[in-house]
Amino acid sequence: MRFAINHITAPTLSLEAFFDAARSLGLTEVEIRNDLPDIVNTTDPALVKTIAEKAGVSIISINALYPFNVWSGDLPARAVALADYAKTSGAKALVMCPLNDGSQVSFDDLVAALKAMKPILQERGLTGLVEPLGFPISSLRTKEEALKAIKAANGEGVYKLVHDTFHHHLAGETTFYPDETGLVHISGVVDPDVSVAKMLDAHRVLVDDADRLENIAQIKALNAAGYAGAYSFEPFAADVHELKDPVGAVRDSIAHINRAI
Repeated sequence: MRFAINHITAPTLSLEAFFDAARSLGLTEVEIRNDLPDIVNTTDPALVKTIAEKAGVSIISINALYPFNVWSGDLPARAVALADYAKTSGAKALVMCPLNDGSQVSFDDLVAALKAMKPILQERGLTGLVEPLGFPISSLRTKEEALKAIKAANGEGVYKLVHDTFHHHLAGETTFYPDETGLVHISGVVDPDVSVAKMLDAHRVLVDDADRLENIAQIKALNAAGYAGAYSFEPFAADVHELKDPVGAVRDSIAHINRAI
């Protein structure tokens, strides 16, 4: 399997230490962020590229443009700025997340946003990674709807889906789209008391044998269907962020997944 690691897995690590951690795990693909930690707004993109090249890692994405499906206000300017940063830093793609506050966003507005974002990505040689959020309050919950909007925007070749195992489970999706998937985010939930409807980012930990999200079944299905891209660790739980040995914890999770599949 092709594993990658998102900086939110160990947000207290500096960029150099994070890249070194990835290499110590035998990984060469990483994701950086503009929230936790906020690399985009604190580190010059040319320096990011230099550090990545020195470490021997590829930046497969920057997380994230939000809320990409509400193309108004300062979003167009932020989209251009983030795309410029991605190009200069050597990142290959931008993760794009929908509005997640309980407000509705129409399908037409979703398509319009994808159409508006398309030339920004094309001019910089970037892929747009559309990540539906499975939360009940999300304005775009399913990959099925995202894929319909991408096709309506004539965005094939510019956009790919993010299959997030957490959001796939929350949305109750059963269909896999390996050919249209550009990245898989993996995280587990082990809290036995929280209902699926109440699961939040704060519950997301590394995948182990207590996982409730059926990560192993999802990974097996994706592999069997022909997905050959990266599986990137993206745990949001404070318990993971505060680990004294996050590298060891990720190594254990990789070993568990490899044994299980």
